[in-house]
Amino acid sequence: MYKRHMLSNGIRVLCEKIEGVRSVSIGVWIGAGSRYEAKESNGVSHFLEHMLFKGTRLRSAKQIAEEIDAVGGQINAFTGKDCTCYYTKTMDENYDVAIDILSDIIQFSKLTKPDITVERNVILEEINMYEDSPEDLVHDLLTEHIWGNSPLGMPILGTAESLASIDKNCMRDYITNLYIPPNTVIAVAGSFDEAAVLNMLERKFTKIKMSELVPPVADKPSFCSGVNIKQKDTEQVHLCIGMKGIELGNDDNYTLNLINSILGGGMSSILFQKIREELGLVYSIYSYSSSCKHAGQFVIYAGMNPDQLERVYLLIWDELRKLKAEGISDDKLQKAKDQFRGGFILGLEGTQGRMSVLGKSDLLLGYVRTPEEVLDKVDSISLEMTNELIDRIINEKEFAVSAVGKAEKKMFDLG
Repeated sequence: MYKRHMLSNGIRVLCEKIEGVRSVSIGVWIGAGSRYEAKESNGVSHFLEHMLFKGTRLRSAKQIAEEIDAVGGQINAFTGKDCTCYYTKTMDENYDVAIDILSDIIQFSKLTKPDITVERNVILEEINMYEDSPEDLVHDLLTEHIWGNSPLGMPILGTAESLASIDKNCMRDYITNLYIPPNTVIAVAGSFDEAAVLNMLERKFTKIKMSELVPPVADKPSFCSGVNIKQKDTEQVHLCIGMKGIELGNDDNYTLNLINSILGGGMSSILFQKIREELGLVYSIYSYSSSCKHAGQFVIYAGMNPDQLERVYLLIWDELRKLKAEGISDDKLQKAKDQFRGGFILGLEGTQGRMSVLGKSDLLLGYVRTPEEVLDKVDSISLEMTNELIDRIINEKEFAVSAVGKAEKKMFDLG
């Protein structure tokens, strides 16, 4: 069971002890993601994430890496649409090293002009890498198309044009406005002395002062249908079909998770068995759902030879119509629940997985459901609930398509 505390400056701290482990994972979660950026500074959240590892008033970039390596620990970060997280995983006896480094990089990074120039080039290469990876690119194209002019549709990495305008002042302004106590959660999970950890956090996170600023409010974007194709001379064509999903915090997400498992969430799913195993038309096919504040999307991906694109696209819709018309059986629903239970419980056995649940949930929702509460929610899902959501999600008049490779818009006309 987790406990919630608050530092004197207003930063929330969530602690959960896990028996039988010797590791501790610590994450500093900031409500600063790409959806809170201006178009001209798109990519600043991710750019800043890179910069915080480039050196502080006390440590060089090399020293940051050497100190965490010296205790056999790990340190990393990631940026998403809604938030950024800086996290460590160490032995329980080295929690002080982790907190010292995390507090240092978040509060005292130098953000020098030479480092900004170097890291801008690194991120440009990262963008080029995505451009050269059509399987990754097709998902970004879909997201950009679905959310249209909303900041939610902007790429997390930014663009070459927006990166050129991001400098130290831009980053400092971003930190001032978003790296504030009401927008920050520290999550700790594993083996640790709670009093000692809280005491050190109180002592170390002193530069982040109490603030009257309020966290940014996420917009409520409209779903945009249509087709978006990027022509590339590739051996495969990569396809995504996107539909309206469920927003973060809505209990329907649990139902959608089960639907996803049945439709395309694994090797025993309908789409994989029919189109990949039985017909051999694709190398890869799967579905997934993603959710954030006030928005969500449900996506089906397939990669195949360009000659099979039109057939695969129509076959996917055949299976979607069949699922909508016939619904699912009791057996399939129970199997999906069992699969969810296994994956969910296994995911919580690691300290990093539990830390992520604590930090992200409290930051974005303001509460954390216990594992028992989550499993009870899933167990209570009925056939009626599942089939009603299938009927709502699968809509031939409201969906989007993205493709990378040799494709033409006319291929995606359902007639």
